[in-house]
Amino acid sequence: MLSKLSRGLYHWVNWKWVVASVVIFACFIAFILPWQAAKSEEVTGSGESPDTSFLYSSNDLYQMAEQYGEEGRSAYIQARFTFDLVWPLVYLFLLLVLLSILYRVIPPENRWRRLNLLPVGGWALDMLENAGASLTMYRYPVHTPVVAELTPIFTLLKWCLISASFAALVPGIILTILSFRSHKPGIK
Repeated sequence: MLSKLSRGLYHWVNWKWVVASVVIFACFIAFILPWQAAKSEEVTGSGESPDTSFLYSSNDLYQMAEQYGEEGRSAYIQARFTFDLVWPLVYLFLLLVLLSILYRVIPPENRWRRLNLLPVGGWALDMLENAGASLTMYRYPVHTPVVAELTPIFTLLKWCLISASFAALVPGIILTILSFRSHKPGIK
């Protein structure tokens, strides 16, 4: 199934999708993210959030829940099921499109072509993080064992996969340039 999805992306993606994904991502970075961050800080009273942390513990998660207060926790949960459903789709779209356009120079039978699916793991972990943090916030002050302990792990792995996805763009760019140069007449 994953191989089929990977192949489908290579077939589907073109330069129009590249432009669209970059424009949408840039608009989110320039306008939506700053607005959402300011709104979140205003309601929660803190700029600290599980979503933007790299390393934290279940105790840190409970401290954030305490610090947010009832209104802040409610706003946090609402944002996870509105804004934070859309934002991961935006970065997923960008990374799927860019990795697929860049790594298409690799022969179809090469397993490295499946690298275009790396961001799907980051997106899935982001969804698990949202669900875990939301459940912990919703149940607070009652503790949510296992979920509260797993949520920081989901966050760490999410950031690792998203970072790896962005890092994978660099060799993809190099491969694409080398492929272009080797196929251009008169250039070796």
